[in-house]
Amino acid sequence: MSSEQTSSPESDAAGGAGGPRPRRLTYAAALAAVEGLALVAAGAWMLVLGLTGQPDGRQQAVTGGVTVLVLALLPLLAARGLLLRRSWSRGPAVITQIMALPVAYNLLQADSLAIPAGIALAVVAVASLVLLVNPATTQALGIKGPGRRAQEEAERQ
Repeated sequence: MSSEQTSSPESDAAGGAGGPRPRRLTYAAALAAVEGLALVAAGAWMLVLGLTGQPDGRQQAVTGGVTVLVLALLPLLAARGLLLRRSWSRGPAVITQIMALPVAYNLLQADSLAIPAGIALAVVAVASLVLLVNPATTQALGIKGPGRRAQEEAERQ
């Protein structure tokens, strides 16, 4: 995390910058939560299939299910942080969206029902990225851009 993105405990306790939470921030949090819940559902499904013996490799399915369940924590924690206006939450949320894009591409290459899922995932990932880099979102999270901290300190003196 760069020095521009660090926040003080006081600003975190107050919920970032003052004022009401922008709708863009709420929408970004909702999309991250939906992705996290989808990962929980996928991980649980893989785990159930692995435990009931349906897949070819039981150990691989159980390991995959547990891995996906653990990975679901990233967007869920990011969504919670975005709702609470924590500046640290934008990083994990952006990383989640960047990781979702290659997954969406791979789903689009399939010849099955995975194609609509790939389209949906791509739309959600791009929409989330647009919402997360929006200046209103950045300001609501109290994230200062490069050079802004030095500029503010110079103005104070």
